[in-house]
Amino acid sequence: MSDDYLLFHNPRCSKSRAALALLGMRGITPRLVRYLDTPPGADALRLLLRRLELPARDLLRSGEAAYAALGLNDPALDEDAIIDAMAAHPELIERPVLVRGERAVIGRPTERLLTLLD
Repeated sequence: MSDDYLLFHNPRCSKSRAALALLGMRGITPRLVRYLDTPPGADALRLLLRRLELPARDLLRSGEAAYAALGLNDPALDEDAIIDAMAAHPELIERPVLVRGERAVIGRPTERLLTLLD
C-alpha cells in the first residue's frame, strides 16, 4: 500500500514533516521526492497540476523571495511562465503534496491528505 503514495517533501518544513508523521500513523511510508534536491521539470509539474486539478498559480508559494524577484504576482503571466519559474526555482512549489495514482492533494492543512487515504 505504501508504494502507492508519493510525497513531495521538504524535511525542513514543519507542514511537510507533519504530513509524513500523519501518513506514518496510518501505516503509510510514501516514496519521498525531495523536490529541492531533485527539482521536477516543467513536464512533471504539468502532470502534478493535472492530478491536483489546479492552475499553476495555486501551487506557487507567494511568500518566497523568488516570487517577488521574478514578478510572479503579475496576473498576465500564463501557465507556462509560472511552471517554468517553479521548475527553475523549486522553492516556489507549495508543500507538501501527496500523490496517489492519478490524484494529488496539497497538504495544507495537513488533514487534507486524508482525502487520498482509503
